[in-house]
Amino acid sequence: MTLVATLLVSLDGPPLTAEFVQQAAQALEATGAQAGKHDWLCRDRACDLFFQSADIGVARAALSDVVGSHPIDVCVQPSAKRRKRLLVADMESTIIGQEMLEEMADALDLRERMAEITAQSMRGEIDFAGSLQERAAMLDGLPTAVMAEVAHRMTFNPGARTLVATMGDAGAVTALVTGGFTLFADMVASATGFHQQRANRLTERDGKLDGEVALPILGPEAKQEALLEIAAAEGIDLSETCAVGDGANDVPMVKAAGLGVAYRGKPLLREVADARIDHGDLTALLYFQGYRAEEFVTPTADVER
Repeated sequence: MTLVATLLVSLDGPPLTAEFVQQAAQALEATGAQAGKHDWLCRDRACDLFFQSADIGVARAALSDVVGSHPIDVCVQPSAKRRKRLLVADMESTIIGQEMLEEMADALDLRERMAEITAQSMRGEIDFAGSLQERAAMLDGLPTAVMAEVAHRMTFNPGARTLVATMGDAGAVTALVTGGFTLFADMVASATGFHQQRANRLTERDGKLDGEVALPILGPEAKQEALLEIAAAEGIDLSETCAVGDGANDVPMVKAAGLGVAYRGKPLLREVADARIDHGDLTALLYFQGYRAEEFVTPTADVER
């Protein structure tokens, strides 16, 4: 089977050297793999290494040993159908840098407690739906105008807009699927160019939140179902899909995708993901698909690196 390993460093870290790429090739050959050509996708930053191997798990383990503590992200995958036709992405702490329930909780001096519950949920220690309902109840009575105010605190993680714009320009379908809320998801989708979005909705009464989440709650299983439904509707094979998230509620979606990626992921997600982005920005997803730096589409309003 022809596989490809993409090695990637962040812009603010040390460069990726030809010597390190050679070390990676030698590590693969030590497992019995036949290393082939290498291809620089971005000089000093991202390089593809093609090789023949019957065991992708062994190859991943060998490269993990070589990387060690070096700030290098690695993605090993089959070279066939590498460019994906569908991107499904989580929103909070993935596309944007915030958890918006925590931002709203600030207005009630409940941020610390809210953050604690969110962290437990993202680590998979408590049920997502139950934790979401508990957190929504904490916001009972909060004026809905506060949601619009805190929306201005949202910031895009580096590479987010470029990722969506580049894949969209290449003809891929892009979908934002979040356990967060419609107001924020609509704004993020509009600003980044996602073709569609799915999110939860906080209910309200007399201009204030009533502490409830509209049913059904979009949780881990619903995220996976969204991936499957969109792929089926667009006639896209699952091998041609990519999913990215950060928390335990993204596990089913990431496992189901052809390429499942953990972005600054929590331990449960890291265990099941095909690849992890621990050092690079979200353009790593483009390099993983074989896009060259000169192919990136960066929106003019984008201030990412």
